Amino acid sequence: MSGSLALITGAPGWLGTRFARVLVHGLPDVPALAEPDPERRIRCLVLPGIPTEVLTSISPRIELAPGDIRNRASLGEFFRGAEGATVFHLCGLIHPRRIRELYDINTEGTRNVLEAAAAAGVRRVIVISSNSPAGCNPRSDHLFDEKSPYNPYMSYGRSKKLAEDAVHEAQAAGKIETVILRPCWFYGPDQPPRQTRFFTMIKEGKAPIVGGGDSRRSMSYVDNTCQALLLAERVPSAAGKTYWVADRTPYTMNQIVDTVEGLLEKEFGMQVAHKRLRLPGLASAVALGADKVLQGLGLYNQEVHVLSEMDKTIACSIALAERELGYDPRIALEEGMRRSIRWCLDNRLGI
Repeated sequence: MSGSLALITGAPGWLGTRFARVLVHGLPDVPALAEPDPERRIRCLVLPGIPTEVLTSISPRIELAPGDIRNRASLGEFFRGAEGATVFHLCGLIHPRRIRELYDINTEGTRNVLEAAAAAGVRRVIVISSNSPAGCNPRSDHLFDEKSPYNPYMSYGRSKKLAEDAVHEAQAAGKIETVILRPCWFYGPDQPPRQTRFFTMIKEGKAPIVGGGDSRRSMSYVDNTCQALLLAERVPSAAGKTYWVADRTPYTMNQIVDTVEGLLEKEFGMQVAHKRLRLPGLASAVALGADKVLQGLGLYNQEVHVLSEMDKTIACSIALAERELGYDPRIALEEGMRRSIRWCLDNRLGI
């Protein structure tokens, strides 16, 4: 893809910012992707009024194009001269102020990007979806794969499922190639404040553990996801496919919290409380009921929504991505959390 144009939505968000860094600096953990393409052109779609210093500080090679995926007419500058380009559609909303925003951004925004990309002659659009269109696993030992049926979890899951429908329609129309990637719970550098608060809660002994803490979660270290994005662009046969991408094995909630606590104390010299906010399984059931009522009214509360998921297993198999894309997630939980904590400290973010 030497010298080609990479178009990124979702910057300066978490994944968008990190992926821009990877395009400029390479991916050292993966030898085949360690060296960046110095001729690669990079253009990021940025919402007007959003601070962009984090992007301009990465490299002067990064072009900024103002626009809003909710308004197709605003995307002209972003898609200027985009024939043969690759779009990395990373923009998405997880925690809205109002439920309507999920559909405006995740569903209609994706449809606008696909239509504008096809009109501009873009070669391939790689779309970041989520685990939420598949919902929660029916058993603790179950793993989702690409044949698992849709069972969207709440409004976010439905908005992402509808976005995937739009991607399938664009592919079937024959005007553009598409690839869908389904990463899971993100962690890693360039993280937003909510992830840093999670570290603080663990340090202070306030991390919630619902039930026995044995529910499993697939997690996606951010650079592993960036690897999948690069591979999804390079592999011709990926066109029209959907892939789960995460760390190689799921982790229990106990394992996640124990890992962060151990790193904070033993490697970063922090005093930790060695406590957990232990809640009965009923707490998630009550939160789920409250979440359904709120979302039915068009409202959203992040704490209630997160608590509603805490007793559930959401885990996947990455076997298809390994086999067809050559996906090889090199960073697992302990090293990924180590890098996350170090990034917070290097950027003077309190934990």
